[in-house]
Amino acid sequence: MMKTRPEIKEIAKANMKQNWGQCVAVLLILSVITVVLVTVAAGVGALLLVPVISIAANGFFVRTYRGFRGTVSDWFSDIFSNFGRRLGGYYWMCLFVYLWSMLFMIPGIVKGIAYSMTPYILADCPDVKARDALKLSMRMTKGYKADIFVTLLSFLGWLILSAFTFGILEIVYVGPYMNTTLAGVYEELKNNALENGTISQDELSGGTLRQF
Repeated sequence: MMKTRPEIKEIAKANMKQNWGQCVAVLLILSVITVVLVTVAAGVGALLLVPVISIAANGFFVRTYRGFRGTVSDWFSDIFSNFGRRLGGYYWMCLFVYLWSMLFMIPGIVKGIAYSMTPYILADCPDVKARDALKLSMRMTKGYKADIFVTLLSFLGWLILSAFTFGILEIVYVGPYMNTTLAGVYEELKNNALENGTISQDELSGGTLRQF
């Protein structure tokens, strides 16, 4: 049975606190690297590196939600794992969201949520092909898009409050909490989809996707 939003957030908060220092370090370093790449390596360098660095961070927070006390070193060692597959999956996702957004804002938002688990699948399931990750994300989020949207909205107050602290609160608390929660949404959606047969373990291991 799918965990509720408060349950996911409670687990995320508890496990984030157990690895708080490393969570903060990952997000802080990620922010610095992103700014440097966008500023100094504007263009191809940033387009190639920022997505895979971010996807590796998604994987770090999935492991944090599961109770694993990862380190910055673990994150770094994962950055260039399956580089081409992760980069390809990310840009396939961006392309499809962009195309749906051309049909007006609402379809773009809906499809953005439908594809939102793609980076987590790319990080967590190394044998899943790039475009298959999008298809699995669509299956996992079917019937839960409103719940995902509400989860995102639940952090709006925190983000507004963070703005008044010049982003300090976001770095030291809101960012780690929110990222672990969103990773928890992925974990619980995946487990739920496996339990109800929406996806199979074979598909997550790179097997041929079933046709529905």
